[in-house]
Amino acid sequence: MSLQAQLVMLLWLPVVLYLFTSFTAQRAVIISFIAAWLFLPQNAGFSVLGLPDYERMSATCYGILLATFIFDVQRFRSFQFNWLDLPMLIWCLCPFASSMSNDLGAYDGLAQSLQQTVSYGIPYFLGRIYLNNLIGFRHLAIAIFTSGLIYAPFCLYESRMSPVFHQLIYGYVDVRAFAQGFRYGSFRPTVFMEHGLAVGMWMMAATLIGIWLWQTGVVKQIWGIPIMWLVIGLLFTFILVRSTGAYLYLLLGCIILFVAKKFRTALVMLLVMLAMSSYLYMGATGVFNSERIHGIVSALEMVVEPGRASSLGYRMSNEELLSEKARHRPIFGWGGWGRNRILEENWEGELVDVAITDSLWIIAFGINGTVGLIALFSSSLLPSLSFFWLRYPARFWFKPEIAPAALLSVVITLYMLDCTLNNMPNPVFTLASGGIAGLALNKSETKKLSNHSSLARQPSSVSAASLKFPRINK
Repeated sequence: MSLQAQLVMLLWLPVVLYLFTSFTAQRAVIISFIAAWLFLPQNAGFSVLGLPDYERMSATCYGILLATFIFDVQRFRSFQFNWLDLPMLIWCLCPFASSMSNDLGAYDGLAQSLQQTVSYGIPYFLGRIYLNNLIGFRHLAIAIFTSGLIYAPFCLYESRMSPVFHQLIYGYVDVRAFAQGFRYGSFRPTVFMEHGLAVGMWMMAATLIGIWLWQTGVVKQIWGIPIMWLVIGLLFTFILVRSTGAYLYLLLGCIILFVAKKFRTALVMLLVMLAMSSYLYMGATGVFNSERIHGIVSALEMVVEPGRASSLGYRMSNEELLSEKARHRPIFGWGGWGRNRILEENWEGELVDVAITDSLWIIAFGINGTVGLIALFSSSLLPSLSFFWLRYPARFWFKPEIAPAALLSVVITLYMLDCTLNNMPNPVFTLASGGIAGLALNKSETKKLSNHSSLARQPSSVSAASLKFPRINK
């Protein structure tokens, strides 16, 4: 970690506090999470005795919690635990059960649970208390779209010149991400993120949000430029990000949204959730074997580049090996310290991985077992399901008041779909999951719409003076 990276990390906590003095609390939370995720250094932080490492997202969470205590303490009283919060609670506590069931000790269990709480539980909790209304999701959707526009020049430069910004600004680079940064005859941008795949997922979300904000009329202009042209420019940039999976997610997201608009149904989104659940069930129970994997790869080679299809087949073959080991500890998994991995000695006598753990689902299954796997995916999929099943059916998704929240529920579903293939945790999407859960439980928001109450009409343009978030005129 370089000196400038250390300095930025030390300054970030007071920056978060400053944001709470300059913006409303809701906007400060959104700015803090997105700015930290997009621009703070990778693999930088400090060890704190008895606490998870102080790094970009834990610093953001600590700063927001401290600012809430100082400036907005009544916000904590608004939280009421509900059944939708149970999966996240289980996911945060599961490492303790995993450690105890593997005789790793209570201290290890508490430390692992605390780490999981900071990484997942606090972003979810902050979403529950700050983004549990339709206005909050309008802010978040526009912020993600705007962040995509801001990130676009960085992506365009790196797609031509190679991933260099992290090296230029912070003085070091993730060798693994750089080595995997060449795709389709040119470079795949990483900018300040962990990997090009993370950039692809973020730019996919920003592009999908831009398309739906444009189509539903939520926003007409940003910085005085018609949103249509901004969406076209962002789509062009997204293509140059060179992430095959993200391309498919954008196509699937568009299908979900436009089917909802045309036929007034969320059936496609429900089918995606069912397909995802089936895949996890088959992967965890060992249904996939070499013959079935070969069939899947052969089918994919007809629609994507053979190299990408082969990469997926290699990943699935590794996951089957890891799943077989995980099934020896099916309830709470193997716990931490790499016990879920499969290791063998190489010719030099060193222990090396026989199977690569690429996807988040197999990591969760191996470390925290079936309980952890179900809890992790339920913590995001159940809020999205409840959003359209209990509160806002698809026939309302193209209404300007509801469109941003519907967008984020779709993005969260696509993000969890990506977690079946990659391990790119994104706390902004976890924040949105908590907000969607809060919105699904917030009956007052539904009553406002059903009674035709004056839900604030937002301005249809975003000025340069309000770059991050347009002000709301009530």
